[in-house]
Amino acid sequence: MTDELLRSPLHDRHLALGAKFAPFGGWEMPLEYAGGGVLKEHAAVRESVGVFDVSHLGKATVTGPGAADFINRCLTNDLGRIAPGKAQYTLCCDETGGVVDDLIAYLHGPEHVFLIPNAANTTEVVRRLQAAAPEGVTIVNEHADYAVLAVQGPRSAELLAKLGLPTDHDYMSFEVAKLGSAELTVCRTGYTGEHGYELVVPSAQAGEVWDALFGTDIEVRAAGLAARDTLRTEMGYPLHGQDLSMEISPVQARAGWAVGWKKPEFWGREALVAEKAAPQRTLWGLLATDRGIPRAHMTVLRPGTDEAIGEVTSGTFSPTKKIGIALALISTASGLTEGDEVELDVRGRRSVAKIVKPPFVNPSVR
Repeated sequence: MTDELLRSPLHDRHLALGAKFAPFGGWEMPLEYAGGGVLKEHAAVRESVGVFDVSHLGKATVTGPGAADFINRCLTNDLGRIAPGKAQYTLCCDETGGVVDDLIAYLHGPEHVFLIPNAANTTEVVRRLQAAAPEGVTIVNEHADYAVLAVQGPRSAELLAKLGLPTDHDYMSFEVAKLGSAELTVCRTGYTGEHGYELVVPSAQAGEVWDALFGTDIEVRAAGLAARDTLRTEMGYPLHGQDLSMEISPVQARAGWAVGWKKPEFWGREALVAEKAAPQRTLWGLLATDRGIPRAHMTVLRPGTDEAIGEVTSGTFSPTKKIGIALALISTASGLTEGDEVELDVRGRRSVAKIVKPPFVNPSVR
């Protein structure tokens, strides 16, 4: 890896677990671990509990009089619909309706919002907010100050309870707690579709918290970026840069539920309202009907023809379904919809897939 890649404060622990690393969003990320691999790590999250180090995720604090109202005038979702102590999935769009980033906003109060953007986009999100902020509202990039650990799976609550951490709060809410010397935020959020939590921990105490998670009598498996991708794809959760981007709007990506359409103001509102009335393409799920495994950028074809009607944005082998799955943008003008078949160009070979509406597996997240 190059010296330019950032490293998690838990890097030495990943090395001790035999992690294989890969660059992602400017960070050196654990891709998978020795003795596990993507299939075992994926299964641990679906069946028991897995822990991801997602410290690459951004962190930014917005404070000052009217901080929450300011964020509500910028980001798509409606912060007015949640109370302090709740979290909300939202999007930062530009004036064209393109997605600068998708992120989670944690509402502490009218003068304090904590944001978790994606790694590579944190600087740009902070820059845009700082440029638009009214006097008295401050946006601070705290990317290096906190680590984030995602504890995901059916036994995640049992694991945290053994450590004395809160577990019975509602989905998309958070509580502040203590674990040893660390004051941390326990969030009922995640990116896997399973019951789970994300722990926002000061970087200096990240090792202490990581060791505690692996120090109970519950078998816990460390999980890397590869399993995180298969898990989120099975749920149909978008990945920015693939299923959401400056070229793929919330309307196209089925993320319109995260847009406060009744709000009078947010970045990109005019463009998104216009697109909502006549979308040109829609994100669908594709379920392979043969042994083909869809991959990003494969062309989606009308069956029996060379007519290109879309493109795969994310594709993988589903460890749960034991078959290829994908997310793909398909032209609305094609007339194809749920239940119809399409063909994929897999290195010059035709592979058949059925159009479905994600998720591909039954969620237990709530």
